[in-house]
Amino acid sequence: MDKYFGQDLDKQCIYVLHGLGGAGKTQIALKFIQQSSSFTSTFFVDASTTKTIETGFKNIAKLRNAGDSSADAVKWLVAKPHNWLVFFDNADNPKLNLNKFLPQCNHGNIIITSRNPELRIYGGSAQVSDMEEEDAVTLLLKSAAQEPLPTNQESAVQIVRALWYLPLAIVQAGAFIARTRALDHYLALYSRNCDKLMRERPAQSHSNYAWTVYTTWQMSFDQLSASAAMFLQLCSFLHRDGISEDIFSRAADYDFPSIGPSKVELQQPLEFLSQFQGPSGEWDTLAFLEVINEITSYSLATFAPEKRTFSIHPLVHRWSRDTLADPELKYDIIHSIVGMSIWEIPQIDSQLASLKLLPHVDAIMQFQSYGARDFKPSYGRLYSWANRHHEAKAFKVSALERQRAFKSDDDLDILYLVNSLAITYEKLGQLKDAEELEVVVVEKRREILGDDHPETLRTMHRLAVVYRRLGQFRKAEELGAMVVEKQRTILGEGHPQTLDAMHNLAITYKDLGQPQRAEELEVVVVEKRRAILGEDHPATLDAMYNLAITYKNLGQPQKAEGLQAVVLEKRRVILGQDHPETLNAMGNLAVTYKHLGHPQKAEELELVVVKKRRAILGEYHPETLNAMYNLAITYRDLGQPQKAEELEVVMVEKRRAILGADHPETLSAMAVIYASLSHFEEAERLQLEVMKKHTVLGDSHPHTILSINNLPLTYRALEKGAEAPELEVPLPDDEEGTSASNAVE
Repeated sequence: MDKYFGQDLDKQCIYVLHGLGGAGKTQIALKFIQQSSSFTSTFFVDASTTKTIETGFKNIAKLRNAGDSSADAVKWLVAKPHNWLVFFDNADNPKLNLNKFLPQCNHGNIIITSRNPELRIYGGSAQVSDMEEEDAVTLLLKSAAQEPLPTNQESAVQIVRALWYLPLAIVQAGAFIARTRALDHYLALYSRNCDKLMRERPAQSHSNYAWTVYTTWQMSFDQLSASAAMFLQLCSFLHRDGISEDIFSRAADYDFPSIGPSKVELQQPLEFLSQFQGPSGEWDTLAFLEVINEITSYSLATFAPEKRTFSIHPLVHRWSRDTLADPELKYDIIHSIVGMSIWEIPQIDSQLASLKLLPHVDAIMQFQSYGARDFKPSYGRLYSWANRHHEAKAFKVSALERQRAFKSDDDLDILYLVNSLAITYEKLGQLKDAEELEVVVVEKRREILGDDHPETLRTMHRLAVVYRRLGQFRKAEELGAMVVEKQRTILGEGHPQTLDAMHNLAITYKDLGQPQRAEELEVVVVEKRRAILGEDHPATLDAMYNLAITYKNLGQPQKAEGLQAVVLEKRRVILGQDHPETLNAMGNLAVTYKHLGHPQKAEELELVVVKKRRAILGEYHPETLNAMYNLAITYRDLGQPQKAEELEVVMVEKRRAILGADHPETLSAMAVIYASLSHFEEAERLQLEVMKKHTVLGDSHPHTILSINNLPLTYRALEKGAEAPELEVPLPDDEEGTSASNAVE
């Protein structure tokens, strides 16, 4: 595969791994993908059925903001001449026409795993063969904890032959034998169960081998206790990897909010969870681990002690779901458990929790047609934490409509949901919609709860954030300062809500050109969060990130560099190399390097940021364009104006395509480019044009201020220095925020 994909071909590369189920095709493909660094982005598609493929492609379309259908995803892939990879896993159904899902273009890469050798017609291929008999016997005896005695080897030879030398089937059989010590009787048990299973699931038979594997799993499954069997079946609706105890232990603490299902409605999920609770309702980790150990002892799942998570082999995962007699009931139970679990996650832990839970929520959403209890507020909350705000909005709007059907607009539940929706509007950039809702919630909570109630103050804090994002910095400062003062008195300075409010008030001070006041607050926030949450908590890193920007504004780039380097390293480890917050930290550290006179170090980081932004967000995303713009500035610092100009022209053209030729961002970017090319008359014209738009944007809007700040430089270049002095005002820093965009210089 390395050789095949390493060729420099002017065509799409398709490679098919075919062989019997359980032969290790998926593992080989995943290992190759993990070790390869040549793909710009990788998309995993469950190719078991037409429906799962369509679901996978719909997810691609939604992830890339390209639409919501599988056809939209195919169009996006065709239109993106990048080195992307689509991995079609388990395309085993011979009746499935895979060709209609293959993007018809001369770029991109495709890997297919299948039991069906006819798929070799699509490109290069390799058969994943069975094990050699000697290796298979060794594997079985090792898995069965049996000595390699002559009598044991004789029995083992017969077993591995019956199992067609398939690695997964051999390991499964070994686990069963190790538990039952039934090496001599295994073939008899196997023979009796084979016919029974084939009668129960005849539609699954693509080959004789498929049933031998399913029989092995069923034999192990039948040995499980009722608790373990139920657990495995419930997990078949989650993502097969990263299943953790936390999901279930948090659900056991569910406090039954009035906007969720009642205790009576949740009787079945509660009964299942009660098996892992003590007499007083406390969570019993030992009881939970006993169930996990029971499942893993038959190799139906594997446990990763370092992560404290377990995984189910994809074939077992699918089998355990496909053989359910009551899928709707099992789906309702696990859907409820995950919804209960999300609700109990503290806000301060939301970022890390969303990283772990999102794959499971996405998996659950593939089966919404089964129907389930209403946990829309929970799932909307999770998608908000994961920055999937369009999906969050859909859940929140639906939840609000349902509650409004039987509750008044003054009901506290309605106000909670309206406030939650307002936050999503703010994240989506629908700032006027957010402001309208937040103003209503503030007024009603003041009236019902009082000015000093924590929920009233929380809403006032969010309204202050909206004012800041609207460029209404004085209103944001006034409201934010009042919230901080009240929360310090009522909740204490170390309370998470108080620290959040201080954090955002500090950003407002920087917007107002008051970095000293920002520093005073941010130093306190960093110290408190370090003491309470620890050095590695995402909220602590957010505070350090913003304090570093303040140091830079204060002309202390060395202090900024020290903090930013720490934040970047920790975010790489905790959040991953490709996480938006990691890339934000990388971009801002690059800006600091330039301030310190290290453009080469800046270039190294910015090349990575541009590459990853392109791969993850696409060429036209604003953050990709910001990253390109910063890299262009670095090229100029390095004395490479031609490379800078090439990037700048591309960036402006893409802004024009997205926003239009008259948009302030387009005009501002073009003005800077003209100035850098010494075309000062044209730069002056564009900067004045942006200033004319201040009636729409407002005097405090960043684009208005950017032009006011840059225009004096242009006048000086044109020897109009007398016109310059009155125009210079502080430029607001546009880099901060817990989910700030990549820094724009």
